Amino acid sequence: MINYLITGGAGFIGSTLANHLSKENKVIVLDDLSMGKKENLVVNLNLEFIEGSVTDKDLMTEVLSNNKFDYIFHLAAIASVADSVERPVETHQINFESVLMMLELIRKYQKDLKRLVFSSSAAVYGDEPTLPKHEDSVIRPLTPYAVDKFAAEQYVLDYNHLYGINTSAVRFFNVYGPNQNPESPYSGVISILVDRYKKIQKGEDTHFTLFGDGSQSRDFVFIEDVIQALLLVASKDEALGRQFNVGTGNAITLNELIEVIDETLNINLSVKHESERDGDIKDSVADISRLKKLGYKPNFSVQEGMKKYLASEELF
Repeated sequence: MINYLITGGAGFIGSTLANHLSKENKVIVLDDLSMGKKENLVVNLNLEFIEGSVTDKDLMTEVLSNNKFDYIFHLAAIASVADSVERPVETHQINFESVLMMLELIRKYQKDLKRLVFSSSAAVYGDEPTLPKHEDSVIRPLTPYAVDKFAAEQYVLDYNHLYGINTSAVRFFNVYGPNQNPESPYSGVISILVDRYKKIQKGEDTHFTLFGDGSQSRDFVFIEDVIQALLLVASKDEALGRQFNVGTGNAITLNELIEVIDETLNINLSVKHESERDGDIKDSVADISRLKKLGYKPNFSVQEGMKKYLASEELF
């Protein structure tokens, strides 16, 4: 049986990965539940949950010294750009300092680790206008969140080059799907939208707040495609010491996204416009050619992914 550690494993991406892997493998999930929920995890004998923070050195030392892991997915992070702007020191401790501490503990205690996969972000590209974004594009981080993600990612990859630790990194674009929490300040725009449509179906008076004019575009990638990408990056030798964009290679504007959901549910969502937020990026789309060379093929367009997501939420 293969042994996995997933930090942030009660969150949206982490719990989906944990539920997938724990069907046939031993999985330890570590999460402080600041954003994740234990209810996201499907209870079974192969899954062990540890409540705690990746910033807790004693806890991390205990977990990494007492277990022999084949794979570690480091997904724990404060994923809110706005929060990093408001609390740069606190978010730095989680998004950067804990990563460096973990790398040192892995170097000491996990000699036979097959792969550490670190979750970085498309936010590292910032507002440099050239599209699509490929892994060698200009890096122009605009926020403490993006700075920390890029710095941590580079440390992760350098530990492969300098110390021979088997590491890879993924730069997530806009991930969506079941188990996203719309009440969380860290939630993606799609889960917030879905929550508004739910309220309309219940007869509640609601609207969606759109920052900017809605012409900003994003590469929205369905969670099942993200799991495919994570498993490929973890298993392929060609991925060692490298970072990979995780997206679909296609962008859609927020206005177009709302149209897709309106048409799918036959609902006209009321939209309230407010000023753009500091640190928000106008347009973003991934070049996924490097990931495709590992065998990745996105299976869900936004239309297809939204239908599956909306169906899982019993909206139609």
